[in-house]
This record gives sequence, structure tokens and C-alpha cells, in this order.
Amino acid sequence: MPSPVGIIAGAGELPVTLAAHLSMSDKPLFVIALRGFASPTLLASHPGAEAALGEIGKAIRLLSEAGCREIVFAGAVTKPNLGALKLDMQGASLLPQLAAAAAKGDDALLRVVLGAFEKAGFSVIGADDVLVDLLAPAGALGARTPGAADWDDIRAAAAAALDLGARDVGQGAVARGGTVIALEAQDGTDAMLSRLSAGASPSGVLVKRPKPQQERRIDLPTIGPDTVHSAAAAGLAGIAVEAGGALVLDRELVARAADAAGLFVYGFGRGEL
Repeated sequence: MPSPVGIIAGAGELPVTLAAHLSMSDKPLFVIALRGFASPTLLASHPGAEAALGEIGKAIRLLSEAGCREIVFAGAVTKPNLGALKLDMQGASLLPQLAAAAAKGDDALLRVVLGAFEKAGFSVIGADDVLVDLLAPAGALGARTPGAADWDDIRAAAAAALDLGARDVGQGAVARGGTVIALEAQDGTDAMLSRLSAGASPSGVLVKRPKPQQERRIDLPTIGPDTVHSAAAAGLAGIAVEAGGALVLDRELVARAADAAGLFVYGFGRGEL
């Protein structure tokens, strides 16, 4: 029998989608549900256990006891207050590295955590290694494609997102009328979109793309049907993501939601910018 795939689960639909896919494929799995982040449905439906964000030693022990060799990080986790973080002995031993990395940004912090699991003997794989059709394809998902004005917005937002990512701050930006009007902050894409006001007619584009220094096995930009609904509520004309550099949860549902809302969802190549 193959060894279980370990899922270290944060917030959002990605860990739920991965766990459901493995289960339906009759592949064994074991979930580490991060307390305060992971959906309660995960441990109700799949084998696993809960661990606090700073209980790295506990997570390693549980995954080892479950026989996991490969693990995948999935789901959102907000940057912790290290002073208030509940740490076990292994977590405490990483505190100096975590503190130094936290000053650099989210990606640096994730690399320290990833390194601890690799040092313990696990192979860290990407979500797209578990579910291969998660990566955004090139071109349109759905019936609509960007027009000339939309491409002005895509290019402006893509440049802003790249700059934001280079500073290890976020992965998303919104442009309207060729001008950047919103940048993703620590609270994420949906919160950014909720702060926007819709105009008389749909205009503007949300762009999500990886950071230049992105550790692509973890924390790739992700969109799903909820992103489409949020973009529609914000009055946007569409969503664009970097083809091969973002995850799309349930392409078919995303395409249907986009068509119903009158939005485009488009995977751009770097040569199109």
C-alpha cells in the first residue's frame, strides 16, 4: 500500500479540494489541520489531527507516525505574531530563523518552515503534483476574452503585482482605466476586492501572479469560484492570472461562474504583457 500524502492544511478551499481528490482516487492521506485556519470539515471527513501553527515538532511526529513521506502545504495562513505564537520545542528552536525571515516577508518565512520538514526527511511537493489540472492554463476559461482596454488594465496590474511580489508583500493587484487602484495586503484577495466600489458598468481587472522569488511548491496564487463572485461584486470586468503560475480551483465551476457574471477569466503568458 502506498504511503499516505500528508496535507498541512491552512484556510480556504484548496486543502479541502486536495483531500477530496485523494480520497476519491483511493489514495491514502493524513491531514494536519492548522488550528484557527483549517476547515473543520477536513478532520470530520479524513484521517488526521490538529496542530497549532508553532507546533512543528508535533506535526512532524504525527506525519511520521502516519507513515507519510510526501507532504503538501495547502491553504492560507496569516503571518503570525511570533511573540504570541504557541511553540513546541522544535518550533522554539526555529524561532531565531523565523524572526529573521519574518522581517523579509511571507515567502522567506515559509521557506524556513518548509526547510524544517525537509530536514526531517519529508519530500515537499506542490498542490499541482497532487492534482495536475490545478495549474492555470493559457487562454480564456469561459466564453469571454479581454478586450483592448482590459489589456491596458492587465498590464498595469501585472506590473504592480510583480513589484508587490518582489517586496514579498502580496501577489495581486487591480487596475481600472489603466491605473492601479488596489494592492493585495495581508488580509488577502477577497478583502482587497471588498474595499472596491462598483461603477455603472463592469470595468477593471484583478491580476494574480507569483512573486519573482516564489517557492512554487507552496503559496502559489489561487483563484476559485468565490474569487469570481467577489470580482463581480466589485464591478470588475475580469480576472487574469499567469498561465502555469497560479492555481485554479475547479476550472469548470470557475468558467460557469464567470460566464454567469459576464466576466472573463484569462491565463496570460509573459510574452503577452
